[in-house]
Amino acid sequence: MDDRTIDDFDLLETTVGEIHAGFEAGTLTAEGLAEAYLDRIAAHADDLNAVLTVNEAAVDRARELDDRFAADGPVGPLHGIPTAIKDNHDTADMPTTAGSELFAAFVPDEDAFVVERLREAGAVILAKTNLQELSFGVDSVSSLGGETRNPYAPDRRPSGSSGGTAAAIASNLAAVGTGTDTCSSVRSPPAFTSLVGLRPTRGLVSRTGLVPLSATQDTAGPITRTVADAARTLEAMVGYDPDDPVTALGVGEVPAEGYAAHLDADGLEGARIGVARDLFEVSDPENPAADTAEAVVSVVESAMDELEAAGATLVDPVEVVDGDFLDSARVVNKEFERDFDAYLAAHGDTPVDSLRELAESGTMAPSVAERVLDGGILGVAEGVDDDPEYHRALARRETIRTETVNRLVAEDLDALVYPPSMALPVAIPDHQPFSEMRCELSAHTGLPSIVLPAGFADAEGGEALPVGFELLGRPFAEPRLLELGYAYERAAEPRRPPERFA
Repeated sequence: MDDRTIDDFDLLETTVGEIHAGFEAGTLTAEGLAEAYLDRIAAHADDLNAVLTVNEAAVDRARELDDRFAADGPVGPLHGIPTAIKDNHDTADMPTTAGSELFAAFVPDEDAFVVERLREAGAVILAKTNLQELSFGVDSVSSLGGETRNPYAPDRRPSGSSGGTAAAIASNLAAVGTGTDTCSSVRSPPAFTSLVGLRPTRGLVSRTGLVPLSATQDTAGPITRTVADAARTLEAMVGYDPDDPVTALGVGEVPAEGYAAHLDADGLEGARIGVARDLFEVSDPENPAADTAEAVVSVVESAMDELEAAGATLVDPVEVVDGDFLDSARVVNKEFERDFDAYLAAHGDTPVDSLRELAESGTMAPSVAERVLDGGILGVAEGVDDDPEYHRALARRETIRTETVNRLVAEDLDALVYPPSMALPVAIPDHQPFSEMRCELSAHTGLPSIVLPAGFADAEGGEALPVGFELLGRPFAEPRLLELGYAYERAAEPRRPPERFA
């Protein structure tokens, strides 16, 4: 099968809307599309280490959807759409590994709630993607899948932890994808690969069946090439889950007409966007990667010019929250062992019974194992719920959330803008500096944010590396963020696919 076309259908950079138009016109089938993407995975997977497992039932599922389309029309907003999901989503028909070599044969009994929702929406789960092992870090390296490579510069990182999904979607190995975000993971990988990533408001998307890192911060979100595809993928993921009480917060907050109905090319006209200048500052000047901050800021400033040109007013600067106070609300190190062990206890036939056992097995990626063993992670689970400092950190989050929402309201702002990372993708084997990630404001407040391509910066050696920018909004303001993002995308046309995989 030709790598670019299916009966004259151009696979590269295609969208959900274009695929569905092909189905309607009879020039494309879900079966043919799935086969074409599987051909691309076979051709390019070794270059990227982005895919861990291919779904052997994908073509059969696509064929079944073609039959249902012929009889009754589309089953949902992602009918026949080849979808890549991060391999920390439970799947009853494929292994769920979180990147761990020890979990290579572990198949859960049930799908994660978001996987159920995707299937109900008509998605074809094409493959499961590589990630930072256990999602603990921002490099996207695992004992099972090795080091994921950035499709724009294969000697560099795609960030993480959802780097496998980002690399796959950027290089057109699937139509849309999902990741999870504890702090940065559906935002910095899209920023590093010229994609759109959306972290939903806490309570909008269920955590049931997601391998946890931090129960109070974890969420799943879409990673796509366009804002419209992000809207349609989010539409398929949201919903109340009685097994995850936090989703009760999202009841009544999903627009009845769907998220895609809010895509307005004029959506930036009259918008007010605050510039969070404190988040444009380097945190660790001693880290060599911080030398690229000036290039990052220059590209983000150009994107901000595009926002203004499309009708937005930039309120510059806007002070939101003290950085030290924001950092003091971190709880991942206190929740990781407790929540991971609870996941293991809820699943039968896991190869280990605890995070400690896994970390001490000698099988984990060395850089991840070192952080778990030496980072104060182990031995805290039993007492964490009675730990006063843990509860103080959670209380600080409520203060930060209140102050941030108040600032948005007081300044009549639709969103705040800032870089997802103050460093460009680093060369492998260097580690991407977490200190330069700007993920905590959304992660600690539970407020929604969307990352969009800002453009490209010239790195040392002449490579053009993607840069993104982030818009953070009010609670459950996903429709407005998507509207702003869509208007920017239409005006700036910022995405450029990686030439190596064209």
